Amino acid sequence: MSRIGKQPVTIPAGASVAVAADGATVTVKGPKGQLSRTLPMVNVAVAGSTATVTPSGDTLQHKSCHGLSRVLLDNMVQGVSVGHKKGLVITGTGYKAEVAGQLLTLSLGFSHPVVFDIPKIIKVAVEGKGTEVVLESPDKELLGQVAAKLRSFRPPEPYKGKGVRYSDEVIRRKAGKAGKK
Repeated sequence: MSRIGKQPVTIPAGASVAVAADGATVTVKGPKGQLSRTLPMVNVAVAGSTATVTPSGDTLQHKSCHGLSRVLLDNMVQGVSVGHKKGLVITGTGYKAEVAGQLLTLSLGFSHPVVFDIPKIIKVAVEGKGTEVVLESPDKELLGQVAAKLRSFRPPEPYKGKGVRYSDEVIRRKAGKAGKK
């Protein structure tokens, strides 16, 4: 059995977990929103303020989905109660971000601005003269996908460090060319 899968998921006050009749479809409600997901090859049981995940079979696939499903459920509970944040830092001369509603406009040194439509469940804030973008959402998976998409428009390069990087990411810098003597 999975060590992570054995641990129960604690449900904080203000959040509720409902399991459908099939035992695998879970709906989590909280102050930050509502999330629903079908967890494969596991059964979920809620007792009081804890939820436990057990594999529905004894095959290798069931065992491999056990820990994953427990972590997915925990991320859902944390998302609807506290929320998840992801920060992006834009580095480069003239590089900046602007937000208008759910449209994020990035100036990344191209001949045109990059306009990205942010999903409704994600909240966007631009700070620090347009060089810091903060994304907040109850859905951790969607938040990571959107942050990775924004980073992919201009990944950081190793010589000057210009581009879009995560706020906790460290860029390994290269020395560049040696000058002539």
